[in-house]
Amino acid sequence: MIKAGLLGPFALQNLVSFENTLQKGKDGTVEEPKRSLTVVRETDVIVCGGGPAGFAAALAAARSGAKTTLIELHGCLGGIWTAGLLSNIIDHENKNGIMKELEYRLDKSDAQFTARKYDAEQMKWILEEMCKEAGVEVRLHTRVTAAYQDKNKKIDFITTESFSGREAWKAKVFIDATGNGDLAARAGCSFDLGEPETGRVQPMSLMVILSGLKEADLVKEGFILGLGKDGSPTTEGKKKLHAEILKIGFDTSYSMPSFFTIRPDSIALMMNHQYGVSALDSDAISKATIEARNEINKVISGLRATGGIWSNVRIVTSAAQIGIREGRRIHGHYMLTKEDLLNGAQFPDGVCNVKFSVDVHALTKVEGGGYSNSGVKMEPYQIPLRSLIAKDVNNLMMAGRCISGDFYAHASYRVTGNAVPMGEAAGKVAAKASLSNRVPSAVNWSEIS
Repeated sequence: MIKAGLLGPFALQNLVSFENTLQKGKDGTVEEPKRSLTVVRETDVIVCGGGPAGFAAALAAARSGAKTTLIELHGCLGGIWTAGLLSNIIDHENKNGIMKELEYRLDKSDAQFTARKYDAEQMKWILEEMCKEAGVEVRLHTRVTAAYQDKNKKIDFITTESFSGREAWKAKVFIDATGNGDLAARAGCSFDLGEPETGRVQPMSLMVILSGLKEADLVKEGFILGLGKDGSPTTEGKKKLHAEILKIGFDTSYSMPSFFTIRPDSIALMMNHQYGVSALDSDAISKATIEARNEINKVISGLRATGGIWSNVRIVTSAAQIGIREGRRIHGHYMLTKEDLLNGAQFPDGVCNVKFSVDVHALTKVEGGGYSNSGVKMEPYQIPLRSLIAKDVNNLMMAGRCISGDFYAHASYRVTGNAVPMGEAAGKVAAKASLSNRVPSAVNWSEIS
């Protein structure tokens, strides 16, 4: 049994919260009683977050021989791929390892309509099957709530909340693949958030799946005019869709609404921006989700009323989780920067090759409501392993969009085709570290690659 809050020093965030409680007393606060928690798992590697990065991290760690547990908030694996209905894998080309294997599995199961568009339900099942085959222990419907360091600046245990109540978990190495850097923040890691000058963040978007549309009709009418370099509809098709929506007297918050064909009669749509919403503010995210769903329903109803190809269009489902482009960027042993992108930086410990351009969605509607590269013309570059290793906690790694980088670098590497190889690298290093009783920073990438 572990006495929650008594073993080891508090992580910074928890310490501040506890001190504030003591200072304020009964003035608008309550003091949570101390209690004993059962350690439900003690293992080699724990991965928090089962999205593209976390799935790959857990799979790689288990395949490398480490006893691995994957903890996920939602009722499925895949994160933005599934709970978020993204339906589009960007910058997956020329990736080997798990990314290439996943593409093969998607294609073999008829889950992929094109090279990068996929059926979210099939994706859920395939990710679960791959983890089961590798022996990954998966816990769904579970949120990480706290992390506690020991005297060696290592996470000793984390706590979660779920249908089973509050529980404690221990591991030799932890990987934060939560997207927003939740585990790292709770463990006391320093981080950056948003644009450096202002703290403003990229907007959020809620994906929906539509029925009653035919890809052939959308192509014929010019709403889908081939694919751009990032695999999304070309700019001309997006502009035409926006103009069509303007005809019904509605201006979408995202000025470049985009269709993604999942199957010939199943279409994904991204058409909204929720501006100025912090990934650390649950009230703001709740409001943004409700506003986004309202906007989308009004637009689809308006289009349906015009008849023609829109006569039977309906929303089949909206995403369970609004798409969050930007959360915490956890400080690591190396921070990837705009200059690295401009120079096409290559590293001895490079774990992922990135070709996706800087993609900053307008931070306010008055800035255009679309997206741009913010003047940063990147060259293909690498992400170093050091950016995946936390600076402030010795047995913690990161994978996905919460790794160590600046605002502009993040706007390039954050897409899911890069999250997978980042996760795979983190999983392999975490396994090597845990099985050899080392911290991740002591593992040389040459031992893995």
